[in-house]
Amino acid sequence: MKYDVNVELKNKIEEYSFNDVARQANGAAWLKSGDTVILATVVIEENETVSEDFLPLTVQYIEKTYAAGKIPGGFFKREAKPSDFETLTSRIVDRSLRPLFPKGFGHPTQITIMVFSVDKEADLQVLALNAASAALYVSDIDINRSVSAVRAAKIDGELVLNPTLSQLNNSTLDLYLSGTKEDLLMIEMRSIGSENVEVEPSIEPMLDPINAGMGGVVIDTHLSNALAEDELIEILGKTQEVLFEANSKYEESFASFQKEAMPLQLNVNPLNEEMVSYVEQNHMTDIKDAMNQMAKSERSSALRNLRKSILEAKEDWDESELKAAIENVKKLQVRSQILNEKVRADGRALNEVRPITIDTNVLPAAHSSCLFTRGQTQALVVLTLGGPKDAQMFETLTDEGTQNENFMVHYNFPGFSVGEASPIMGTKRRELGHGNLAKRALEPIVDTDGKTIRLVSEILESNGSSSMATVCGGYMALKAADIDTSDTIAGIAMGMVSEGDKYAILSDIMGLEDHDGDMDFKVTGSKDGITAMQMDIKLGGISLEVLKEALYQAKEGRTHIIDIMLEAQSKIEFNDGVLPTTDFFHIDPSFIGEIIGQAGKTIREIIEKFEVAIDIDKKEGKVKITGTNKAGIEGAKEHINSIVSKPKVAKIKYEVGDKYEGTVKRIVDFGAFVELPDGTDGLLHISKISKNRVENVRDVLNEGDKVTVEIIEFKGNKISLSMV
Repeated sequence: MKYDVNVELKNKIEEYSFNDVARQANGAAWLKSGDTVILATVVIEENETVSEDFLPLTVQYIEKTYAAGKIPGGFFKREAKPSDFETLTSRIVDRSLRPLFPKGFGHPTQITIMVFSVDKEADLQVLALNAASAALYVSDIDINRSVSAVRAAKIDGELVLNPTLSQLNNSTLDLYLSGTKEDLLMIEMRSIGSENVEVEPSIEPMLDPINAGMGGVVIDTHLSNALAEDELIEILGKTQEVLFEANSKYEESFASFQKEAMPLQLNVNPLNEEMVSYVEQNHMTDIKDAMNQMAKSERSSALRNLRKSILEAKEDWDESELKAAIENVKKLQVRSQILNEKVRADGRALNEVRPITIDTNVLPAAHSSCLFTRGQTQALVVLTLGGPKDAQMFETLTDEGTQNENFMVHYNFPGFSVGEASPIMGTKRRELGHGNLAKRALEPIVDTDGKTIRLVSEILESNGSSSMATVCGGYMALKAADIDTSDTIAGIAMGMVSEGDKYAILSDIMGLEDHDGDMDFKVTGSKDGITAMQMDIKLGGISLEVLKEALYQAKEGRTHIIDIMLEAQSKIEFNDGVLPTTDFFHIDPSFIGEIIGQAGKTIREIIEKFEVAIDIDKKEGKVKITGTNKAGIEGAKEHINSIVSKPKVAKIKYEVGDKYEGTVKRIVDFGAFVELPDGTDGLLHISKISKNRVENVRDVLNEGDKVTVEIIEFKGNKISLSMV
């Protein structure tokens, strides 16, 4: 393969070929970086257009398992349904490239990105966007701007740009930016939780009586690594410079490979100024009344009724032209009212959050639940606890084998939530993306440590940012399940309206403001910092100063929501009898044999007595006790502590003929089990209790009796005894 262009970027090199493969596509780019090879193609239906006012763009990112020397798992040995990673990557590329297309572009356009070979350290999401942008840039579609991506990590406190996957695994930050050489278009960010381990021997006996005398107590603290607003702005500034520089290189390198642009008709229908003027002069009250119908379905009905009313008086007017005129007047009124009067359609101040109500454990048979309502947005978030075997198995191209997802957030958006009569089908890209955003927001504060946690958000009503309602409801569901978290997390959706130098930042936007505004900006985090963020800019860029103002206004709103959540948290009543409760603690691994007992006898007795499940990590000494009764869990833990806190007796090397004093621990029909001085059990058979015939063991012995016995035989690990 001959490569036409070699581009040196921060911490990587990309090679491109434009004329060797997929030559019947409108644009194609073959990208090689390390051992990764990606083909991106662009195809346009030049003789077909859609009449509706939307961009018919489809992006498909497809991974081939042969790229990593693998055969697909499962019954069918070929690639089938796209994985979550493929779907989310398609969505990232779509959101980054969509702003490039001019208004009125109505030709169905397909962008396909295929991974043919993979480097296990490659950032496939960055390379996928770069390849797709290159294919679009050199195509015969008249788009003359390059879009690219850069990822930033924070490792040991230092900023690393375009990290390898190994480096990203050790990072506390994952920040993905896309943009042109002038404008930032999209941000996706998440903080990555970590463990902080401290050793404090001076307080050891008080904190951990189990490990007293072992030279120190280990305190594991799960850190969310939430990022402060000022630090994020500083990182964005540095990252943006690299992004803009990369796009300048791309455009300079790719310019000579651009095809001649084909003539395309844009669906730009000029507004009928007569209709606009008529609506403004005669129906502004109706427009404002429609704006006050906050639900999307109600607002649409009000505007439709207004249109019908006008057409009754103006029978010769075109309905589609009138619809565009009414929509334009409505949009200008929404924006003007915000910019000039600082008042929103529902009467709120710019930084005001809608009323919030929180009800926890509304589902008595679920492990936990939360009904979170904010204005006309409502999410029912339900939590289910499971064990390690309940984790979602998945595999990516860059992994050696399968991985387990122990923390899941699934988001469902039925049509009735916005008043639409539509059937519930499979999970859509938007649902997957919103669930992924909520997962990234909450995951840093949760230490699963042997548990599997599944959160399902059912959106029952939606008028602005149901994903942020999912974050808030998800946190409350975690607390309603009595799960420890390292911080309190809430989410808020921000918006912006701008005209020239004037702008207004909006907190807790509703659907109307999202539709008619210039920015959709979702921020999640604690009172101290941000755990996840997602931003799409519709107007072609945003200054860091305005972004900083938006971040601090988001922090103010987030703090307000967190205070309401903390009040609701103090009133939680757990679903006792349904909710599995788990306790984790550590013991000295050398005591595990005593806890398990001979042939598992001791641990079985604990499980049966306290009605719990017990898992022990023999290497690290981790103990997990699970049950539906807290008293049973505490009792089992106490029992294990009592075993571990006993002075440890050195094991005795027993010989045949040795005589010891032991204690009768258990009587059975065929004899008695006697505990020897080091805790080892031996069997005193009924025939060895006395020289005379014994019909019933209890006629001679009782539990707790002290007896002198002689070792007469070894059968594997079993010891046979005789009464002396």
